[in-house]
Amino acid sequence: MNTPVIQLRGLRKRFGAVAAVDGVDLTIRPGEVVALLGPNGAGKTTTVDLALGLSTPTTGEALLFGEDPRVAVVAGRVGAMLQGGALLPDMTVREAVALVAAAHRRPMPVDEALRRARCTEIAGRRVNKLSGGQLQRARFAVAVVSDPDLLVLDEPTAAMDVEARHTFWSSMREFTDAGRTVVFATHYLDEADTFADRIVIMRSGRVVADGTPAEIKAITATRAIRFSGVGPAEHVALRGLPGVVGLEARHDAVTLRSDRSDETLRALLAAFPQAHDIQVVASTMDDAFLALTAEPGTAEPVSGGVLA
Repeated sequence: MNTPVIQLRGLRKRFGAVAAVDGVDLTIRPGEVVALLGPNGAGKTTTVDLALGLSTPTTGEALLFGEDPRVAVVAGRVGAMLQGGALLPDMTVREAVALVAAAHRRPMPVDEALRRARCTEIAGRRVNKLSGGQLQRARFAVAVVSDPDLLVLDEPTAAMDVEARHTFWSSMREFTDAGRTVVFATHYLDEADTFADRIVIMRSGRVVADGTPAEIKAITATRAIRFSGVGPAEHVALRGLPGVVGLEARHDAVTLRSDRSDETLRALLAAFPQAHDIQVVASTMDDAFLALTAEPGTAEPVSGGVLA
């Protein structure tokens, strides 16, 4: 139990002059549910490929369960749902899952994998007749049929509508409640905030933050104060209120971003008593993500104990 499920040490991957992954050190322990976030081109997919042994690092090392990734994959300890993965179009969902099950030494029953992925009702449907959300669920059934200790998911809810996303995460809870380790990359920040124990954010091939969702959101250390009733002519004065670090205006609504919200609110009410419909909103995962992934020189530096 003390052996990390995933250990990346000094991991680098270059494609010519481009450093897709640029010195990643990361340790993931048994039972963790980890979300991997970052803008397009941040290096998430390449990092996943290196961790799974699908790509060879330029320098550095990737280990799964303390061994070469291919050893863990062959042993059936790893299930993966990757963007490039495809199912044979003329097979039914059940046949596709059964085919993968047959390649493993100790798979779970095919019907169990179908149930966990909420695929029972589409088991007899051909892959080429599935909707985008149904296809993702079928791919999830294929990923879990080996009964893996580690599940790696790259954009698992892409092409799913809101209802399908809820169904997917309901089935995922069943997997994680059994103490399995899950690593998922996503563009849906609400998924990371809701389902992950830990969030790792990448930018330009490097890890820029690593912590719990609460720790990540606390990095920005600002709050939004939203109100109406103060016109454009007063925006300069609003920017001069204590603690204000940003202002956005849309029609009659104004949003002030403040790192000392109590002081800002008192000054706002004193200077602009006509302000109404006032709301004070804590930092969101979106705020933290934008602050951490902004290119150097485009945003104020952030601070916090979880910065990498």
